[in-house]
Amino acid sequence: MIVLSQIVELLNLQTSTLNSTQEISHVRSITDADFDQKSLGWCSDKNAELLTTLNEGIVIVSFETYNQFQNQVHQISLIPVEKPRSAFLQVLREFFAEKPQVGFIHPSAIIDSSVIFNHNTVNIAANVVVEKECILGNHVSIGANTVIKSRTIIGDNCSIGSNNTIGGVGFGYELNDENEYELMPHIGNVVLKNGVEIGNNVCIDRAVMGSTLLEENVKVDNLVHIAHGVKIGKNSLIIANAMIAGSVEIGKNVWVSPSASVRQKLIIEDNSLIGLGSVVVKNVSANSVVAGNPAKPFEKK
Repeated sequence: MIVLSQIVELLNLQTSTLNSTQEISHVRSITDADFDQKSLGWCSDKNAELLTTLNEGIVIVSFETYNQFQNQVHQISLIPVEKPRSAFLQVLREFFAEKPQVGFIHPSAIIDSSVIFNHNTVNIAANVVVEKECILGNHVSIGANTVIKSRTIIGDNCSIGSNNTIGGVGFGYELNDENEYELMPHIGNVVLKNGVEIGNNVCIDRAVMGSTLLEENVKVDNLVHIAHGVKIGKNSLIIANAMIAGSVEIGKNVWVSPSASVRQKLIIEDNSLIGLGSVVVKNVSANSVVAGNPAKPFEKK
């Protein structure tokens, strides 16, 4: 259990109207019927009217909502901040989220003797396999049953979920003289830069040559396939069931929505958005929105 003054201190707030000793034991949605005196939640501006339905509790809101409702909801405590959702995230992380173990390697994990890593900072779960010549940065977390294939490089503060294969051989075949398909040898690797986070049941294939590259702070959701030679720019999000085909280049701050597919060798430029279930067959220019099958440009509103 924490008290309100701890949140005020964490968020560096200047306020004298709050009861600093008010206790908080849990976080809940403000629509939860069990939202009570010791509950903490947050509210967006568009849902601000919901505040009038509450009889007790503490809610993080924007300054605009605070100014509008502070005299209407005396029964609850409002914490005004610039970005309510971001502030709520900080509180969750600091006081309520389970802290990851540091310096833990499950006895069933198999780590090749050539792997370079700091035993004191990693968190490696059951049945993880890390093959030869990999490099793991500081504060890397790897979930159960994940396989990190040879020569993969993982930067600092990366999180990889369960049941993933990072650095497997891609789907690249060539017809031989007998008109039969032969697998193209993949002698490259996968590089995950600092702050990359990967969900569960994800496959990221190694490059034929060079590296499949995820730049800093890229986030990859569950059930995503990223093929050989793909490059994804800083701060981009690849969301559930998306498929990124071979040698695609994705820029910075790109949003690839669930179940979208991107054809091989395309260029998706910075700050673009690919809509839900889209099939992208042409390059996407910067600052644009595309959606549909085949994907076509839409104007941002």
